[in-house]
Amino acid sequence: MSDSATQKKPAAEGEPYRLDEQVGFLLRRANQRHLAIFARHIPDLTPPQFAVLARLWEVGQTSQNQLGQLVAMDAATVKGVIDRLRARGLVQLSEHESDRRRVVVDLSSQGASLVGSLLEDAGNITDETTKPLTQRETATLLRLLARIG
Repeated sequence: MSDSATQKKPAAEGEPYRLDEQVGFLLRRANQRHLAIFARHIPDLTPPQFAVLARLWEVGQTSQNQLGQLVAMDAATVKGVIDRLRARGLVQLSEHESDRRRVVVDLSSQGASLVGSLLEDAGNITDETTKPLTQRETATLLRLLARIG
């Protein structure tokens, strides 16, 4: 058994359950802080909407299915996000060249312009969210979150 496995003690071994020490509670509090910061910097988009736009900025046009996977959203959720972005003229949909059942999503020129103008703000949101941490702690946090996500 590894050292890290032997160091973890479940609450049942005499340790009382404390909500303030639970990963889900702490993640939710951190997420609430992050969402408040996000809303101050980018009030006209939700974080899922921004994630879709930013991912399309990175990868270019892709299928709706693939986009959902790339932003960690289920099919129904990503469809709703895309529908709202399309209604605002920020994304455009087209049929796949060889498979008419597949929907291809891409940034519209308005969407590309918007997301391009928001990337600096997005970086500032991350900086403000992690402000209580050192650079090394931030790097560790991001690495650990990627491992459990």
